[in-house]
Amino acid sequence: MLILLNKNIFSQLLTSVSLLSALFFSQSTIAEDAVAGLSAKKIVTKCGIKNSGLDQRSRLTVILQNPQQGTEKKSVYLRYWKSYGDDDEVFDKMLLFTEYPPDAVGSSFMRVAYELESEKKADQWIYLPLLKKIRRVTIRDPGDSFLNSDLSYADVAQRSVDADHHDFIGMKKVNEMEFYQVTSIPAGDDDLYDKRVQWFLKGEGWKDCVTSRIDYFSKEGALKKVQFIKWQQVDEVWVWDRVLVRNMLNGRISIFVVSDVEVNVGLDDGIFSARTLRAGPRGLLKKRAVEEK
Repeated sequence: MLILLNKNIFSQLLTSVSLLSALFFSQSTIAEDAVAGLSAKKIVTKCGIKNSGLDQRSRLTVILQNPQQGTEKKSVYLRYWKSYGDDDEVFDKMLLFTEYPPDAVGSSFMRVAYELESEKKADQWIYLPLLKKIRRVTIRDPGDSFLNSDLSYADVAQRSVDADHHDFIGMKKVNEMEFYQVTSIPAGDDDLYDKRVQWFLKGEGWKDCVTSRIDYFSKEGALKKVQFIKWQQVDEVWVWDRVLVRNMLNGRISIFVVSDVEVNVGLDDGIFSARTLRAGPRGLLKKRAVEEK
């Protein structure tokens, strides 16, 4: 049996994306003359690339469910993220501090991602409190699981618009919502997927258009997984609110809930260090208290 607390979170998520889920069953095509002149690349650029802000502080809850086995695992992290848009090499940095489960409290994770042009793989480190050691984590395969979920590192990493050939295949209407539908086929042969079909929720203008669903197809052409995304906007910055990923091959479900979001708080570059990995979030709170005096 799945525990009640997580059932409630799952129920809230399903409510948030219920209309998106209806895309499986109830859809209609909008007349071609209503979408004349739209290009796939423009849609992906305008809707798929949103303002992430300069930095973020938030709480990330990850719930992994296996309905076939009746199991569920929940993890909660404090997340610190900073963009390095003006840097020639570094793209962003992230810290995760484990708050739950209790036996993992004290462990932490840091990632430094690089600009695509550098062709460098991200650097990652993990601190294990029982060993009191920091270990480097190597990403051997971009298809490796991100936080043990059904999203891969490649799924959550930056991706150039030019990495795919995009085809605008039309608009779909579900209830009163309209979606741009774009098929994205990798330009190279070394990609994880045969194609991705992206659904962009149409807003009043381009600034309100966001990615709402992504269908991932395996190299064999089978629908591998479906990702539903609900967004929140904090001071003009777009952040995940709730995300559900359903593995269509084995039935597993991964849920991401982002809460307590603060943006553009002025995170110091010095927090992304080995010292912070060891000290944990208490060290950051102490530093913050001193700076606010």
